[in-house]
Amino acid sequence: MSFRERFARWLFRLGRDEHLPVVLTRRRIFILPTGAGILYAIVLVVMLIGAINYNLSLGHALVFLLAGIGLVGMVHTFRNLLELQLHPGRAEPVFSGETAYFQLHLDNARLLPRYALEFSIGRNGGVLCDVPPEEQTVVAVPFATTRRGRIDPGRITLASRYPLGLFRVWSYPHPPLSCLVYPRPIETPFPPASPASQSGGTTGITGQEDFSGLRQHQSNDSPRHIAWKAVARDIEHRPLLVKQFDGGAVEELWLDWSLTPEAADVEKRLSLLAGWVVRAEREHRRYGLRLPGRSIPPCSGTTHRSVCLEALALYGD
Repeated sequence: MSFRERFARWLFRLGRDEHLPVVLTRRRIFILPTGAGILYAIVLVVMLIGAINYNLSLGHALVFLLAGIGLVGMVHTFRNLLELQLHPGRAEPVFSGETAYFQLHLDNARLLPRYALEFSIGRNGGVLCDVPPEEQTVVAVPFATTRRGRIDPGRITLASRYPLGLFRVWSYPHPPLSCLVYPRPIETPFPPASPASQSGGTTGITGQEDFSGLRQHQSNDSPRHIAWKAVARDIEHRPLLVKQFDGGAVEELWLDWSLTPEAADVEKRLSLLAGWVVRAEREHRRYGLRLPGRSIPPCSGTTHRSVCLEALALYGD
């Protein structure tokens, strides 16, 4: 770490906030005049020189009045962030290249509202929000992802120019935030089955030929098997039912690392597998995933999809 980075970390108190909630105290808030504020001060100086030169008492009064307004605005700008509390929230998983949104819960214990709070991460676009007095607000801060894995967005820049725009106040909170980023999916046709896949390609546990009865719905059941007619007879009291079949076999699709091109790099092979997972789930297929050192048995449903994509996202970590 260079001297400049060490100096910036000491000056701006950079680093992850381990203690929650994150409270913006006086030592963590910084304030400087904006371009408009500097121009405002220059105009006041010119007006003061003119009032002194021409001995204008009303000119003196106007200059001092405007200067007082500017100082009061500086105090209110600083107080707009003072004692604000931040709680980290949850970020939904996204695919690489998409925008992740990190949630922050803002707690305003003061009797006055906080206006025009701007949140941003790095050079990503910011988001504005207001926090009513003695209430909580949730804000989602955008962050453009570029790689897979579990990412930490880093410090958040919280700034405000309220109420006059003459001063900019800011802070650099760094609450413990993280987001799971899946590999960017490359959708291609399913690969031909390998010998290992063919050996376990079917199962006779549940078939698709003969109707055998009804059972309660489970999270990984296909919507095509829901017995809508039976549910409609007593929709208020009858639970969601699913048709069961016997006497057949369900084809199992294995998405195997060995079926991806060996000449491709690791990231492309993971993207191909992610594309197969997305397509298999969209087509309501029963599928499993094989990676070097890990095997996920065949299943279906959104939970199974998330488990497979998480395994791809964290591969090699």
